[in-house]
Amino acid sequence: MTIDWRSKGFWLPDGTWDPSRQPSIFDGDFTWPLMVVRGDAVRANIATMAAYCARHGLDFAPHAKTTMAPGLLDAQMAAGAWGLTVATPNQALVLHKLGIPRVLIANQILDPTALGWLATASAAGWEVYFQVDSLEGVAAAAATGGPLRILVELGHANGRTGIRSLPALSEVAQAVAAAPGLTLAGVTGYEGQLSTVDDVDRFVATMVDGVRQLRAAGLLPDRPIVSAGGSAWFDRVVERFAALDDCQLILRSGASITHDDGFYREHTPFNRIDGGLAPALEIWAQVQSTPEPGLAIAGMGKRDAPIDEGLPVPIEIRRGDTTSPAGGLQVVKLNDHHTYLADPDASVTPGDLIRFGISHPCTAFDKWRHIPVVDNDHRVVDVLDTYF
Repeated sequence: MTIDWRSKGFWLPDGTWDPSRQPSIFDGDFTWPLMVVRGDAVRANIATMAAYCARHGLDFAPHAKTTMAPGLLDAQMAAGAWGLTVATPNQALVLHKLGIPRVLIANQILDPTALGWLATASAAGWEVYFQVDSLEGVAAAAATGGPLRILVELGHANGRTGIRSLPALSEVAQAVAAAPGLTLAGVTGYEGQLSTVDDVDRFVATMVDGVRQLRAAGLLPDRPIVSAGGSAWFDRVVERFAALDDCQLILRSGASITHDDGFYREHTPFNRIDGGLAPALEIWAQVQSTPEPGLAIAGMGKRDAPIDEGLPVPIEIRRGDTTSPAGGLQVVKLNDHHTYLADPDASVTPGDLIRFGISHPCTAFDKWRHIPVVDNDHRVVDVLDTYF
């Protein structure tokens, strides 16, 4: 990768990044705002999820759309991931070019251009799967002539995609099984939009019933894939999936690789079970103005930090070489390039740096082309590139 003046957060007006150097982010090689990844936290999170899946006899296909960073995807594969999940054909193409041997596309594909490429890649030996939730999806896949591996997707009321009833699931599965060139490989679902344990348990139990019905009808292979598991309810998925025998059970939790200081800190299953994940993403921004009592403006905005699942969280203030807890600081609003901070204690002054945690890593990585990986002293030990 080439890192130069085009790379946000790096300060390289006259040259390119020297990967042999390991400066601190505070040594003058960077400017603000800057998002960094804590290397130790990422490694611990990858190991935690690998151990969790191994302990429960599940395979792991983490969602690559969280990071789309080859360095992190390779680390997940090296830790024993069965494969990687993506959301779009474009993301699947990226992973194919990166040499990822097994990919699950967690969506229905209707674009004939993308479907034709997938059929060609599959015929050449690439192991790729995607979902269907309609007869139209089956017909579009069948029009390629295959070979294509298909997963029928079950959904729930007011949810995203997915077939809404077991009779309809059976109808679509029968259409897949009857179509030349298509192989019905299993059943998928996504429980992440449900808000209560009871709702999740009911939905995953319905998935289990659906698998049993398709098996009884002779529509599934001897060891079908059964896959679900966002990053908020995977413990409930594991508990319900335990009722299935002779299935390849696959979790797809993507946000676990970096966790966060917001939504997933509150909703991780590790709040209910043994173990834990560590927040690995932080954004450093400088206080630009304290224009009135109780208000501070930092140089970070919607182009830098995710806001879809909660606002950034102030964690630490750095003034010179001295750090202190962020105390009563609270983010109340973001513009494109400004963060409004309630500062009732007048704790910051212009020029101070603030370390922010983020909420929802899936909409953080896409805002940064190159991301420094730092050690516990904030020395840069690697740089990630992202492919969005």
